[in-house]
Amino acid sequence: MTGGAIFPFTRRARVVQETVAPTARTTAPRGKPALARILTVANQKGGVGKTTTAINLAASLSVMERKTLLVDLDPQANATSGLGGAPGGDTERNVYRVLMGEIPVAEAIQGTELPFLYVLPASYDLIGAEIELVTMERRERRLTEALAPVASEFEVIVIDCPPSLGLLTVNALCASGSIMIPLQCEYYALEGLSSLFRTIDRIREGMNPDLKIEGVVLTMFDSRNNLSHQVAEEAREALKDQVFQTVIPRNVRLSESPSHGKPALLYAVSSRGAQSYLELAREMVSRWNEKATP
Repeated sequence: MTGGAIFPFTRRARVVQETVAPTARTTAPRGKPALARILTVANQKGGVGKTTTAINLAASLSVMERKTLLVDLDPQANATSGLGGAPGGDTERNVYRVLMGEIPVAEAIQGTELPFLYVLPASYDLIGAEIELVTMERRERRLTEALAPVASEFEVIVIDCPPSLGLLTVNALCASGSIMIPLQCEYYALEGLSSLFRTIDRIREGMNPDLKIEGVVLTMFDSRNNLSHQVAEEAREALKDQVFQTVIPRNVRLSESPSHGKPALLYAVSSRGAQSYLELAREMVSRWNEKATP
């Protein structure tokens, strides 16, 4: 089904997998769903930790032994390079060519260093996709239709979006069952969410009535900074239980890991950043289990 790995599984990847997975299994029992849960990570603001969240959440789910596909839908291709792919993405097998109908999705999916994690890489060609999609039939559903052949082969599909509310993000939201919103603990954090919520409402009304908000995750939290505590408090007051209890701290290892082409779990598994994303994945899966319980 998948193409060649970006790089083979390493000894370190196996050590992390074997260390984390037993704990994860005991906290997240499940039966494999018939179709993958498709989750979009989106925020029209840049610099909120969106790609960091997509990479590390997908990696955390994979070490919990949930077969996970990360779809890089951002023309910057940072999620691709953050998992060891070439900067700018694969020029032959990538999500752009899949969206344009040039190759099937199974031909573009690649393995990663983690045994349960796969990636559908981006390329710089996506820069022109917004314009090219405008004239195409069913332009908002190109990704939905592209992912359909592999939806039964994964347990979770995580989509990383560009920092905009254009056609690429609309495609992601039409293909998804839910959206996760990273919210940085900084000034003006809550401003701009109204535009995203309006877009979600429009998608529900016209194209995907089943789209849900998976939750809001607070990122870049600095416990020494009063502003971070204030933003977190305001977010919880305004958004109630839509905000995850897990908070992602500012962390040097999270910032460093993309330059090494690794998720934080492989670069520095014991770091606060890596452990926070693992805890976020556990919390999210726990919510899924609670909803599935009759």
